[in-house]
Amino acid sequence: MDTAAKKNVLRLFTYGLFAVTVNDNGNGHGMLANWITQISFEPPMLALAVEQDSHVRRLIDMYGAFAVNVLESGQRDLAGQLGKTFAKHPDKFNEVVWKPGPVTGSPLMEAALGWVECRVAEEMPTGDHVLYVAEVVEAGVQREGEPLTLKEAGFKYFG
Repeated sequence: MDTAAKKNVLRLFTYGLFAVTVNDNGNGHGMLANWITQISFEPPMLALAVEQDSHVRRLIDMYGAFAVNVLESGQRDLAGQLGKTFAKHPDKFNEVVWKPGPVTGSPLMEAALGWVECRVAEEMPTGDHVLYVAEVVEAGVQREGEPLTLKEAGFKYFG
């Protein structure tokens, strides 16, 4: 395979940047994610890919639920903070203002445009990631705005 061509083509794919959050006994945890897509209207479902060694992945496995918070255009710094590894930055979520979701208790970030709470329906290993299929069990819009994209942020997350 031409690895340079692969990287160039994959960088043409468009992605949003989202905060995936989990409540661990009253402590909020979050990570930056871009591999998320809706996969069903009825019931409403999405797919989320999370790195195998992610701290949030372990919590999703433990609790079977998470929230996806839609970041707003211009929130690059917040995205960068959430994109740091938990192993090196275990306090990265400490300054994030949030409230527990009404269904799963997953953190709903005040800074987000909107959010969905999800319950895991299935999971499967996919290379160096785990793919979660999850049902959207609640949703909320906090304000109007444009979502943050990977392109706008200038981040690179491609093999």
